[in-house]
Amino acid sequence: MPLSLRRGTVTAVVERREGLARLEVDGEACVAYPVVTGPVALGDDVVVNVQARALGLGSGGFDVLYANLTRGLELPGEDGAHVMKLPYTPLQFALPHVEETATAGAARLGGMPVVACSLHSQVAPVCAGLAGRRVVYVQLPGGALPVALSDALRLLRERGLIERTAAAGACFGADVETVSVYSALAYAKEAGADAVVCAIGPGVVGTGTPLGHGGTAAADAVAAAAALGGAPILAVRVSERDERPRQRGVSHHAETVLSLWGERCRAAWPVGCPIDPPDVGRLDPVDVDDWREACAGLPLESMGRGADDDPWFFAAAFAAGRLARSLT
Repeated sequence: MPLSLRRGTVTAVVERREGLARLEVDGEACVAYPVVTGPVALGDDVVVNVQARALGLGSGGFDVLYANLTRGLELPGEDGAHVMKLPYTPLQFALPHVEETATAGAARLGGMPVVACSLHSQVAPVCAGLAGRRVVYVQLPGGALPVALSDALRLLRERGLIERTAAAGACFGADVETVSVYSALAYAKEAGADAVVCAIGPGVVGTGTPLGHGGTAAADAVAAAAALGGAPILAVRVSERDERPRQRGVSHHAETVLSLWGERCRAAWPVGCPIDPPDVGRLDPVDVDDWREACAGLPLESMGRGADDDPWFFAAAFAAGRLARSLT
């Protein structure tokens, strides 16, 4: 399917955040990433990508600014940038990458815990479990690519639960850009992190098949952490309320990661969870009695369900953070 583009006018600037502008184009919600398309203002003549909204996708509640015809043409590239994001696509653009520096990261992780999440909504409770530790967040492809789209990350940084961010592969807009998850972990170690939390951005690619989903990014994180001498921990996705059989109980996303890498990673399991635990991998029981207090004020929502709707989803993610903290 080719790009679905529409020309329009910016009729409202709803919000500006670092790396992100929320707009209305002819009254329709739209987001813009200035690092890609340049600055945007009220009244600008723009082209927007409407395909996700037209398809009714879960992540398609808004359009995305594709080009700004008023002030986004003939913009200079960033000085010193040579590595392309989204290479050989109409949106390719260069950003400086940490690998281009003389000190691109540590060669080994020395047992540093790396929590692998299969959904972005696990990140907040995981980081709550890591409170008091220096945490680097690494975003992997599999959901939204722009780091700036996540309001949760902004709040976690304000609360001191994340110190720095890294965008791996096609992801972009973090404190540092890295070519791979391997170099992102190496960077985090050299930067003095106590632990790393890896996840995809908001939204997730899904096809209903065992391997065709964005949650396999967690397997990539586990593999990289294990190869570099880290301590990989899977945040197990569970649910009592999901209506889809493959996501009820232990999600098939988690089962896939454990079937691939269960011998190389630990899986945190919240004590008292009524859900049957996975039958593969090493399970570490973790006391989560204080998870609600630790997560107070954080954005807790997944697939439209909050902490009271599906509490064990968030408690299980918190358990992974608490297990990681115990290893630092």
